[in-house]
Amino acid sequence: MASRVNGTSLGGRADDAVGRWIESLFRGRHRRRLARSGWAGILDGDPNAPVDAASSPVRGGNSVDVVIDGQDAFAAMWLAIEGAQRSVHIAGWRATPDFPLTREKIPRTLADALGAAAERAQVRVLLWGGPPLPVIRPTRSDAREARDAFARIPGVSVALDTREYTQHCHHEKLLVVDDQVAFVGGLDMTHLTADRWDTTRHEPRASLGWHDAAARLRGPVVGDIATHFNARWTEVTGERLPTPELPKPAGPYTAQFLRTIPENVYSFLRNGEFSILAAYRRALSSAEHLIYLENQFLWAPEIVDILEDKLSHPPGPPFRMILLLPSHPATGRDTTLGQLARLVQADVNHRLLAATLQPMASDSPGTYVHAKVGIVDDRWLTVGSANLNAHSLFNDTEANVVVTDPDLVRRTRQHLWAEHLGTEHTDADPTRLFDQQWQPIAQEQLNRRRTGLPPTHRLCQLEGVSARRDLVLGGLVGVLVDG
Repeated sequence: MASRVNGTSLGGRADDAVGRWIESLFRGRHRRRLARSGWAGILDGDPNAPVDAASSPVRGGNSVDVVIDGQDAFAAMWLAIEGAQRSVHIAGWRATPDFPLTREKIPRTLADALGAAAERAQVRVLLWGGPPLPVIRPTRSDAREARDAFARIPGVSVALDTREYTQHCHHEKLLVVDDQVAFVGGLDMTHLTADRWDTTRHEPRASLGWHDAAARLRGPVVGDIATHFNARWTEVTGERLPTPELPKPAGPYTAQFLRTIPENVYSFLRNGEFSILAAYRRALSSAEHLIYLENQFLWAPEIVDILEDKLSHPPGPPFRMILLLPSHPATGRDTTLGQLARLVQADVNHRLLAATLQPMASDSPGTYVHAKVGIVDDRWLTVGSANLNAHSLFNDTEANVVVTDPDLVRRTRQHLWAEHLGTEHTDADPTRLFDQQWQPIAQEQLNRRRTGLPPTHRLCQLEGVSARRDLVLGGLVGVLVDG
């Protein structure tokens, strides 16, 4: 047994010291990068100040709908493409023409939608070109096969973007139709690693279930999204697209389009943009009652620092924090769990729940949490492609939108909570729902799992919060390749 000093094992103290050292390397490297690029204010700025995106101001007059899970999101995308008159622009990490957007008796594929649209509109597809070495998928061979498949659809132009940092990618997921309607979210039109189409019921199936979300937008903010696509397309292909006009007001909501673009990747933005990181830090710092995050990863110390401080110094008695994460993320599980260990240690008042969506049948692989959603105090909402790790906040291209209308934010949270809690009654106070439903259900299901009993609810407390020394390998690799 390890020796103990003042009730803390020497091994635990050493573990904590290693974790803090690794995190300091991350912070120092990232701070120097932001300073060189003119973005140092992200780490030191006023949490109440608006985020100064490079080319995307806060815009009023928008329609915003948050569509949750693939069945509804892909059906909405199909309808948007079907109605295209002038242009259809897709930017993604991975997409293939054979992906079925709808799952009726006769499924309708992305190729069906683009082929019909191309008869009257310009169709352009911009995909990540894959890594220089085939260490992860999609490989460059995968990307070329997808490019060639899209190119076989009459009237469709397709390009591969290989302007990225080593071991990083173009991760944003965008659809822009006629420069009038846009989708920004976490859904890729692909079967790679898993089928992204799933229902909000997440019924057991042979393949991995998939929880995700996207925002459908109309109004002036779509002009910023369209401008971003056009700039990337021009950089990659040399084809100059006309500057989009800002669409007319289409709804009551204020929205802002935010990005991660690393410095020295594109000539149109040499200093890069890190407005997603800025928005998250400012919103989380200002939280008074609730932080609710759905994300694939939780690696970034620049985010966890704020969460830890909120748990150590709660803004008030009602404050609660829910983190919905996958039980087995595609990569970096130990890094995520190592960061969670910081939060568990700080949570002396039991205001934190780290939960996941567990399989409801022994022969089902369960449901993967891939959504990138952040909600603060029912007044701030972000939806997009950015994970809470260094890849998404510093090194991959990413796209998010932020809205701050309390009614829309509250309805989005209620919709998500109804799905996860399995109830329609989510209009109660969030603190009460945390105490009376979220925490008891998740804890009961974890107890059942530990005792070998079958699950009775898909919500489960995340198990296996690991030692912070699990950050060592992931941390050092990150410092070496994050730039």
